[in-house]
Amino acid sequence: MLIRSLTLTLLLAIAGPLFAADGDSPLDVDKGINRPLIVIASSTVDSYWVSLKKALDDPANKQGIADRKIKVYTILSMSGQVDGKSLEQQQTMALLRSLKLGAGAYPKVFLVGKDGETKLTASGDEAAAVDLKKIFDTIDALPAAEKETTSTVVTAPAAAEPAPAKGAKGTKPAKPTKPAKPPEMPDD
Repeated sequence: MLIRSLTLTLLLAIAGPLFAADGDSPLDVDKGINRPLIVIASSTVDSYWVSLKKALDDPANKQGIADRKIKVYTILSMSGQVDGKSLEQQQTMALLRSLKLGAGAYPKVFLVGKDGETKLTASGDEAAAVDLKKIFDTIDALPAAEKETTSTVVTAPAAAEPAPAKGAKGTKPAKPTKPAKPPEMPDD
């Protein structure tokens, strides 16, 4: 019994972090519904972020963002936000883990499709050249199948068919089952 307990504890200790790392990303919620745009910058005064924020706040662009179902995630000075609302530190770190970032210069820009695949990646000077028009063009160039992806609703399994009424034609009544024997008690 002790060996079983130790084995189970060891398995949970090893597998627990692996399960937690796979499914705790805030991007998992958006899969099939929105297109996450992730912007990572070193600070809130980063010149790229300031210019992109101005473009995102422009009323003319807000309609394009809504039409393309873009959800903006930002990580500025290791503080995460989604559409202007703060993320918990754990969610921010899970977002960074899900992007599988390597070493590179800031800023970084990622556009993730509804299918969960990365559609646009830019880092450093390349990211500074990515503007809202390029993001819109990337989304508009996606195949029609990706544009139409919607969240699949998981339905509960169908309920068992109701039992036929007594006397219904073509049905046999079920045989009654015998009650199970009680377990035998060992003699002491």
